[in-house]
Amino acid sequence: MRGELVHKLTARGLTTGGAVLAFLVVALTGATTWGLCLAVAALAATVWERRVRPGADNIAETTLIAAGVLIGYARQLDTGFDPALALTALVLLGLVLVTGPLRQAGDLEIRAANLPVRTWVPQVTTLLGDAVAVLLALLALAALAGLPAALALAATLVVGVAGGTAALDLARRRFRPSPTGSAVARALRRLQPEFVLHFSAPPGSEYQVTMWLPYLERIGRPFVVMVREPGFLAPVAAATSAPVVYCATTRSMDEVLVPSLRVAFYVNHGAKNSHCIRFTQLTHVQLHHGDSDKAPSANPVSAIFDRIFVAGDAAIERYARAGIHIPAEKFVVVGRPQVEAIEVRPRPALGLANPTVLYTPTWTGHNADADYCSLPVAETLLRRLLDRGATVILRAHPYTAQNPASARQLARLHDLLAADRARTGRAHLYGAPASRLTLTDSVNRADALVSDVSGVVSDWLYSGKPYAVTDMGTDGDRFVERFPLAAAGYVLRRDMANLDDVLTRLLDTDPLAEARWATRRRYLGDFPTASYAEGFLAAARRELDPAWNAPTPRAAADAPLTRTT
Repeated sequence: MRGELVHKLTARGLTTGGAVLAFLVVALTGATTWGLCLAVAALAATVWERRVRPGADNIAETTLIAAGVLIGYARQLDTGFDPALALTALVLLGLVLVTGPLRQAGDLEIRAANLPVRTWVPQVTTLLGDAVAVLLALLALAALAGLPAALALAATLVVGVAGGTAALDLARRRFRPSPTGSAVARALRRLQPEFVLHFSAPPGSEYQVTMWLPYLERIGRPFVVMVREPGFLAPVAAATSAPVVYCATTRSMDEVLVPSLRVAFYVNHGAKNSHCIRFTQLTHVQLHHGDSDKAPSANPVSAIFDRIFVAGDAAIERYARAGIHIPAEKFVVVGRPQVEAIEVRPRPALGLANPTVLYTPTWTGHNADADYCSLPVAETLLRRLLDRGATVILRAHPYTAQNPASARQLARLHDLLAADRARTGRAHLYGAPASRLTLTDSVNRADALVSDVSGVVSDWLYSGKPYAVTDMGTDGDRFVERFPLAAAGYVLRRDMANLDDVLTRLLDTDPLAEARWATRRRYLGDFPTASYAEGFLAAARRELDPAWNAPTPRAAADAPLTRTT
């Protein structure tokens, strides 16, 4: 999070400082060429800032840059009053003034992917700011080359016509809306989807939804994915053939949630989930995006859903242990279908000379009580693994880079593994090559796991192979009480005082091998390995069957629900 703040502040400083400096150099000095070059650099900074801060309003900076470019253009031509340049200035002023409002209006429009409809207006309004920046850069270059102002006017009119057309279309939609709704809504009514996956999360969280898409497709019913942030539209659409729509407002949700829908699935506890929960004709099912003993995995907000799909009985016990009272009828044990491709090792492989160890440090969390990150002490761990001849697969959490301290710690681990690979030839995996592996591939390659408290441990448990869990808190003997999954693994203390003992048990003797199988059933359900994902698929199909599950009116939410297991 701190790293993200640094990027935002840097972008803000470069944009504002560059715009002011470019204008001052052009307007107050004779260094027109340098001023125009600075203007181009400042324009690049405005584009970058919009990537770092999607809601950035650069109207003041863009106005300053435009004024500097026009002054420089007039000075380069040195022909006195030029009507073409004056008209260019007027059109540019209009573009600069309307770019922000048009972007905001376009952001309220429904956008779609994987549907046979075109939503060009939101795309134009989104790109208009960058188009104006490119236009101003071209004008600066034209001024440096001494090109006629008529060429500048022609280029400006092209961008102006695009912006004006988008503005007129937006106005028409506001004042004369179609009685049949938007083109996206009409296409969805023709498709008749039976369920929707609602998704809202911070940037970089698309993994939460993409892990579920293959299994939602295997349900065999038409569905739609609704994302609530525009940045997720492209990556989610690339991961599925199902329609993906972006809805910014609750009004646009009214159009997209067509009458054929019966069930809404969710993969997290995002605040915007409440916007979809209000549709009482739907059955609302929480899937989660992992199973772990972390505090957020027993979120009291889960109680608002009609159904809570969990991997095993341990998840139900976790809520009770946290003092969260949810009727047992809401829970449905479905397993964790994402682990179906993990290879199961029924008997432990002891005393391997060159084991492969998967290390998966988590991130520092949003809150202090969710900080289970072991990166501050990881260098000691990795050095001892290397001393034992281990090949290491290092997979850090996707959010690690948001914390500058964690990013630096991770970089040191990469350097350590790179040096050992150069010295010994061991094929350690880390950084980009490791991130390209799926978690399943990583698990299948490894003989043992060292992980922080996270959902990775639950997925690993399916393999039957040994694991160690880091205790980064101050719980001491109570650590296993708070995180029962650690009882079937080997607990590594924060001070690393028991590191050698843990590694001996993990890699050589494995005394907890039998205990893991009982824990595996409790955490991941007792489903046949050959058809493991069918537990989830069958439960999802039952929810979609009107005869099985007529939606319960929200006013009667306290009434008992049908229990499914």
